[in-house]
Amino acid sequence: MELKVQDFSVLFPQNNRFPPADAAFGPDKARLAKRFHNSLPFYAPTKLVALSDLAREYGIGGIFVKDESTRFGLKAFKGLGGSYAMFRILCEKLGLDPEEADFMTFQDPAVRAVCRRFRFYTATDGNHGKGVSWAAGLFGCDSFVFMPAGSSEARRRAIEEAGTAKAVITEGNYDEAVETARLEAEKNGGILIQDTAWEGYRQIPEWIIDGYLTLAAEAAGQLGGRVPTHLFLQAGVGAMAGGLLDYFRRLFPAQPPRTVLAEPREANCHYVSAQAADGEAHTVGGNPVTIMAGLNCGTPCLVTWPIIRGHSFAFCACDDIITREGMRTFAHPHGSDPAVTAGESGAVTLGLLLRILRDAALREAFGFTQDSNVLLINTEGDTDPDVYREIVSGQI
Repeated sequence: MELKVQDFSVLFPQNNRFPPADAAFGPDKARLAKRFHNSLPFYAPTKLVALSDLAREYGIGGIFVKDESTRFGLKAFKGLGGSYAMFRILCEKLGLDPEEADFMTFQDPAVRAVCRRFRFYTATDGNHGKGVSWAAGLFGCDSFVFMPAGSSEARRRAIEEAGTAKAVITEGNYDEAVETARLEAEKNGGILIQDTAWEGYRQIPEWIIDGYLTLAAEAAGQLGGRVPTHLFLQAGVGAMAGGLLDYFRRLFPAQPPRTVLAEPREANCHYVSAQAADGEAHTVGGNPVTIMAGLNCGTPCLVTWPIIRGHSFAFCACDDIITREGMRTFAHPHGSDPAVTAGESGAVTLGLLLRILRDAALREAFGFTQDSNVLLINTEGDTDPDVYREIVSGQI
């Protein structure tokens, strides 16, 4: 069933008609990733923020926000995936056991001397590239980052300032930037560390997704025994969304949360793929324009698409006005709720949730009651500070 309402569209898919996913992202993988992240000297769990007054106003049990805007000083969660995948790659290259080694292993001068031989290549629309640049700095490696046309100069500079990367804005879209990174890695004997997957390229994206599970494990512990009834996740290529969806459905198998996927309408590759109803991942071509730069991706990740295809409750394609509303609500909270700094890709799920809760028919369609508990992930802070200030102040 598909609904078109003001500023967004909703697709309720027919699930369970296709083969199950090959990859799994449960608590065991989260334990391994969290073990590594715990070894970083500057690791600390990010906050789980309760928007209690907002939840009370809209007549539901709770709205909880995992706030990744402070993660590692990068203003986004992506450093979790980049650092863990780089750790796993380097363990493999150096013959180290990833269940025995940790970050301190890489402080040995002889180990770091070997790490300097490796060069990492990636494509990004912002935060993943910053995470790879930062991680490469941790391990003493070089990194090269390619960005799609239309990327802001502020985001490009932030990538270079985060670590060792040389960042370049290309003339193509996101998928074309990924291909550029792949070819450059191949030509220069480097290692592609990409957060999307395709046939023949799966292991490294899986390690990146494993890294994201640290935030899921933190959130599960911070919920204090509450079981979320609804999980709202934003999707670019869908790596984070698929990983967290799978984690929480495995953590709560008796009552998994209803997972709602949010994408920009202009780059809604998961929505389009679900709409096709053939089980395949479909590409949105061209050069989409949206303020949700971190979600401006054209093709679903083949590792997580089968998970998202089989277990999402709803797919939503959102206009930019939805995320603007979410950003302003986070910045100017209700009652005594704390303010949250949420960027253009981080706030779309809150804007979408509020639109649904205001409409009686949509509330019923999504299964909201006075006992519903919603978990949101604020995936980024003000990663483009000028745009952030203009939006939350109402200038644009």
